[in-house]
Amino acid sequence: MFDHLTNPVLIETRAAVARFIEDELRPLERELGLGTEDPWPREVLRNVWRRSSELGLYAACLPAELGGKGLNIQEQCALKADLAVSGAVLAPHVLGDLGGPPRVGNMLKYATPDQVARYFRPVIRGEKSTCFALTEPHSGSDAQSIRTTAVADGDDLVIHGQKHYISGAPFADFAIVMCVTDASATPPAITAVLVDLDLPGVTVEQAYVPMSGQHIDADIRFENVRVPRANIFGGEGRGFKLGMSRINVNRLLHCPSMLGLAARAYQASVEYAGQRRQFGGPIARFQAIQHMLADMAAALWACESMIAQTAMLADAGADLRMKAAACKLFVSERCFEVADKAVQIHGNVGVTRGHPVEQTWRKLRMFRIFTGTSEIQRNTIAKAILDPAAA
Repeated sequence: MFDHLTNPVLIETRAAVARFIEDELRPLERELGLGTEDPWPREVLRNVWRRSSELGLYAACLPAELGGKGLNIQEQCALKADLAVSGAVLAPHVLGDLGGPPRVGNMLKYATPDQVARYFRPVIRGEKSTCFALTEPHSGSDAQSIRTTAVADGDDLVIHGQKHYISGAPFADFAIVMCVTDASATPPAITAVLVDLDLPGVTVEQAYVPMSGQHIDADIRFENVRVPRANIFGGEGRGFKLGMSRINVNRLLHCPSMLGLAARAYQASVEYAGQRRQFGGPIARFQAIQHMLADMAAALWACESMIAQTAMLADAGADLRMKAAACKLFVSERCFEVADKAVQIHGNVGVTRGHPVEQTWRKLRMFRIFTGTSEIQRNTIAKAILDPAAA
């Protein structure tokens, strides 16, 4: 995938990532008996982050002045697809997708020098992990209805509330927490605050496991947690704008992960269709199977092309609101269809709990919810069509 990209730095990085996975991560996973649906031991993750950083991979997607390789959005998409298609359990941690540099890269411009030194440089070096805490139990897509508050008290803020289904929270050291700082404003003023998760009054609760089986989400409770006002990130009352500034590229960068997962299911289906014998020969000779494989291949090509085009626009500085939404909508829906066909081709094997194809089906179903549901993406697209000036 993304073989049209010829930047020597990217080619070298893709090869280094592949070596890291094959030479170090897979042996580590076998040694620990670590499966896709097992909790990740925190110290194991820290060792992976640090090792990836030593190899120059962890911050590869950041600019050179921040210790990265300066890869553009298209090139980041190639790396993320490679990681997903590898099927390695620890692959998401090679680039720190769940709490590392990708979580903070496009927001560093809002940080003060002190915040960069205390919070973000350690993330870039693989010494700390972070999470973005916006969603609450009663507010999913309606981000402006959050109720977690940060009340000024001298030089401190006192934070009270709950965040729900926060990705990366189980192994994060601090959170970028969206809080209401002025409920009387219309809409309420929302401020981003950096909160260490080992402070008194903070509780991280893993009370559920999503359908993917991965232990990557948790709730965070704040019971009158005191943090210095110096931890306000991006300016008071500017939290919602800060959060929205990351969402378009974030939606796009989810897409190559979906593509990689679906491509792996497709590859497994091609192999299985050639091996599985029914009625005297391989099932690949049946036209029904051939048509499913053909549809899968066409869908993957369409998704890869759409991601590449949207990423090219992102690199050119284009307004991505409509196109990132369209890309996330199309790719999440088509990649899930690819996984669904993979389950169908595999038959009883494909519906067996824990089989790689069955796991991929569950993971891709979740992506139709993450970073805005398909319905929210359609709302964004329709608004751009019907009211271009307001989109």
